[in-house]
Amino acid sequence: QVQLVESGGGLVRAGDSLRLSCAASGRTFSSYAMVWFRHVPGKEREFVADISWRGRSTYYADSVKGRFTISRDNAKNTMYLQMNSLQPEDTAVYYCAAGSYTAVYPEAYDYWGQGTQVTVSS
Repeated sequence: QVQLVESGGGLVRAGDSLRLSCAASGRTFSSYAMVWFRHVPGKEREFVADISWRGRSTYYADSVKGRFTISRDNAKNTMYLQMNSLQPEDTAVYYCAAGSYTAVYPEAYDYWGQGTQVTVSS
């Protein structure tokens, strides 16, 4: 089992950058595929990016490709999401999750963090 805690969210202006972190407890972090989703009230959770357990494979939603970078440091039990050129439409609660394999649908993931709010003003 793994517990996840996100951090790094905040209020920024359009064009700014933020780096989110997802810290995991437990010794098995390196065996999990990891993902970032985001959620806006009234809408379904949206896939953002995923990364394989070794970090060798990544995949991005078209909406963030070229602006966001997902990475992980298994020695630190932490995953990151570097977000550049933020836009108001990126405003959401960002969640990290862990699962046995990467996928773009939330049902594939077993463990979730509590989320961190990202707000981008125009």
